[in-house]
Amino acid sequence: MIHPVDRRPTLHTERTRLEPLTADHAELLVELDSDAEVLRFIFGRALPREEVVEQHLPRRLRPDGPPRGIGYWAGFAGDEFLGWWALAVDDEDPETAELGYRLRRRAWGKGYATEGSRALLDHAFRTLGLPVVWATTMAVNAGSRGVMTKLGMTHVRTDVREWDDPLSGAELGEVRYEVTRSDWLAR
Repeated sequence: MIHPVDRRPTLHTERTRLEPLTADHAELLVELDSDAEVLRFIFGRALPREEVVEQHLPRRLRPDGPPRGIGYWAGFAGDEFLGWWALAVDDEDPETAELGYRLRRRAWGKGYATEGSRALLDHAFRTLGLPVVWATTMAVNAGSRGVMTKLGMTHVRTDVREWDDPLSGAELGEVRYEVTRSDWLAR
């Protein structure tokens, strides 16, 4: 059972601060999503400012279901914006959540994705009491798969779908990783 929390807290790790995403972060998100390499495995292109501000930002600011503590966080190392992390309620199974993250290129390869994700997983299991958290990425996205593995998530399946305009590597499918509350708490 998800336990409601009045508001999303600010989460801290040794090097990072994850704060609830607000409209004040809009320009940071525009900059992040203007890098086609950051979006290579998601959209395969950079996003124009209008699309980020008018389509993506409003979805990231809304409460993602009734429980608080679910949603998007802006991540910082000191004053440097790293990117965002998210726990999103699964519409098909509201007792679970999807873990997501998107970091600036200069934050890649430094352990920030894993560090911020650990903070969110700990929040998901210890504070919210979620039974399962999952994540997906393209099978060819070795960096993201590496983060999921470091987090102790287990590869549970690969889905191959037909796309009208597939990204390079889509023919290898999308992978799903999961971690359960009991496995997380036992580590």
